[in-house]
Amino acid sequence: MSPRRQNMESSIYLGGDGWWHGRVTMGVKDDGSPDRRHRRAKTEAEVRRKVKELERLRDKGRAPKAGRAPTVAAWMENYLTNIASLKLRPRSLDDYWSKTRNDIIPGVGQHRLDKLAPEHLERMYRAMLDDGHAPSHVLKVHRILSRALKIAHRRRIIVENVATLVDPPTVDETEANPFTIEEAKAFLRAAAKRPTSMRWIVGIGMGFRQGEVLGLRWPYVDLEGEMFHPQWQLQRLTWRHGCKAPHACGERLHRFEPCPPDCTTHKGYKRGCPSPCPKTCTRHASACPERKDGGLVFTRPKTKKSRNSVPIPPPFIPFLIEHKARQEALREAAGDEWEDHGAVFTRPDGRPLDPRADWEEFKELLAEAGIDDRRLYDGSRHTAGTILNELGVDMVTIMEILRHTQISQTRRYVKGRSHLSKDAMRRMGDTFMPRREPVSDVKDTRKARSRRRRIR
Repeated sequence: MSPRRQNMESSIYLGGDGWWHGRVTMGVKDDGSPDRRHRRAKTEAEVRRKVKELERLRDKGRAPKAGRAPTVAAWMENYLTNIASLKLRPRSLDDYWSKTRNDIIPGVGQHRLDKLAPEHLERMYRAMLDDGHAPSHVLKVHRILSRALKIAHRRRIIVENVATLVDPPTVDETEANPFTIEEAKAFLRAAAKRPTSMRWIVGIGMGFRQGEVLGLRWPYVDLEGEMFHPQWQLQRLTWRHGCKAPHACGERLHRFEPCPPDCTTHKGYKRGCPSPCPKTCTRHASACPERKDGGLVFTRPKTKKSRNSVPIPPPFIPFLIEHKARQEALREAAGDEWEDHGAVFTRPDGRPLDPRADWEEFKELLAEAGIDDRRLYDGSRHTAGTILNELGVDMVTIMEILRHTQISQTRRYVKGRSHLSKDAMRRMGDTFMPRREPVSDVKDTRKARSRRRRIR
């Protein structure tokens, strides 16, 4: 009679199917029943290795929970719905959902979490690059997936976060291309012909982000104290279903088959043909009769530092007062059609300026001013930081004006100018080396001395 195995001792045996089997006691399940895990292999040595590895994880308290691990697709949906949504801001959550639906689920969604391997991620990233995605886009996908797997690892759903074993594509930092002082003045001259001119003066002169300048509201503008209090930003958020049956609500808009190769419907789309809907699609909330939480929305800035007050340049004050008076005239002319949101920069009916139309106007003004194309961020925030630096403002003060949390951020926003570098090195040379007279002046002086001797 074989001796009785001790508590928590594993068993290994050759089964009738020709495979070696191992049974490892892990403890008890949530319902109180024994938690016994099964491992199998073709050889006794291999199954012993698997059993010892499971015992090691058990003894360290790192063993995965009992039960079948979910697929990547199922876990991502759970992570975004129940975990990330508690922490992420709406705009960031929308971005996470977009990259999950369009990239992660089509790429590795059907793999089980505990079977996901580094090679699967590497092949997905390579396919994305081959399809024309920028390395920065692939890097964002990698970070989203890595954060989701990190939570799964913490909760012992998986033994290891395989995303940490993968090197994502290297992304070269986009070089800033701010306006020169002359370009900024030319841009504002072109903007002066438009009713939105004050929006551009504030955006360029104070380095506000687009959402911040469009989200400025009069209760947070102190004209007497000459201070802006940027407590809000304007963002366009994705609509969400307010109904109880999202899948059925968007039924007429579901499209489960991919577009044909010669698709003409989405020919002019910047992103090309959209991905097919998943079988359980709950999108198309913009068509929901009870839609909510979408469209243009005033939201709080991302960080506490972003809500710090900023001094208004005194020369701006008279123009802001005139702008407010013009807005009051528009309010009276609109009458009951005026929608009061308290926004500083509005459309003729009081609604906030649309960020898309704002971006288009920026591009139009670039063309009118004869300035090369560049990002809106370069023409406002980077421009303000660079010009402040050219005016001799120290880096710490620029950091406070731009409301950065770290001075390293500010240094990335401030771009050096070659003429300033030359001037700085000229002054450095003057400091250490005495100025020498030009050779021509030395010759003239010698001739003059010689003439004086002859005269004597």
